[in-house]
Amino acid sequence: MLFEKFDPLKGEMLQILDQNGKIVNDKLVPKIKKDTLLKMYKTMVLGRIADDKAVQFQRQGRMLTYAPNHGQEAAQLGSIAAMEEKDWLVLAFRELNSMLYKGVTLKQSFLYWLGNEWGSRYDDDVKVLPVNVPIGSQISHAAGLAYAAKLKETGEAAIVYIGDGGTSHGEFHEGMNFASAYNLPVIIVIQNNQYAISTPRDKTIKSKTLAQKAISYGIPGIQVDGNDPLAMYLATEKARERAAKGEGPTLIEAVTYRMGAHTTSDNPKLYREDSEVEEWEEKDPLKRFKQYMIDKKYWSEKKDKELHESSKKEVLDTFKEVENMGIVDLKDIFEYTYGSMTPELTKQMKEYQEYLDEEGAE
Repeated sequence: MLFEKFDPLKGEMLQILDQNGKIVNDKLVPKIKKDTLLKMYKTMVLGRIADDKAVQFQRQGRMLTYAPNHGQEAAQLGSIAAMEEKDWLVLAFRELNSMLYKGVTLKQSFLYWLGNEWGSRYDDDVKVLPVNVPIGSQISHAAGLAYAAKLKETGEAAIVYIGDGGTSHGEFHEGMNFASAYNLPVIIVIQNNQYAISTPRDKTIKSKTLAQKAISYGIPGIQVDGNDPLAMYLATEKARERAAKGEGPTLIEAVTYRMGAHTTSDNPKLYREDSEVEEWEEKDPLKRFKQYMIDKKYWSEKKDKELHESSKKEVLDTFKEVENMGIVDLKDIFEYTYGSMTPELTKQMKEYQEYLDEEGAE
């Protein structure tokens, strides 16, 4: 069993692809179809460019506060690619790459970060919950979906993401306990990007690893090189197999790094050294995955240049389209808070409309 080979109490970490894109454990390389690998890599490039451009758009005053995920692409893509099409993706707010892979469009993502409620309305066949900002509550949402899947015997599973700091929140533990107590088909991925906003990982949690939190719930936990897409794929694939057999949840700690700010309202230079960032730049998931794809003869420098150019054009064209859609109708704030508006919200919207009519009359 994979989970028995890597003891989180000893700090043992699963790694297959090193920072230079070379295989370090031949026996553990997962069998991934070429088309899947290509989709993973192309999504990673698109996600990286979209992420970097989103930060620029925000700095230009063209987008609202944004949560960058530069550096965390492999933690997301390696895991979501191992799930099945029928499975649910449950988000926090830094999972752009998982969203794109699962079918959320770049246009919808940009709409969300521009404050447009239509950015949270995905196509009917896309099994992704909207962005979830309240820290930790997404674990309960995922457990609820998994509980429904178990009761209905649909064969579905749910995968949910949370940051290292989020594991200190009460709802993380409540959701984990519910999932383990009811033996639910859910996979929890902790994106350990080393910081809970400005607080470093070693100042928030005393345990040696975050994966060992699984022990108290009686479920497997594994620490994985989160910048290694192959290792993340393998860990998630095995976790998905456990879920399919009715063996319950699995906790995966993806050890990665947030190269940018927590959000565009944050200045990471106030709490971390440039030398630390430079050290993690050498572990860039995009560089190592690219080298792996080239070594397998699935990719080339020429194809890479073409992909970067086409992805950049797609990002710029998409944002231009979204930006030209105009100012958001603030009625959406009232109409989309609940499935149906409460009497209080109806009253507030009426008062707001009256205010607009008075302003227009003047």
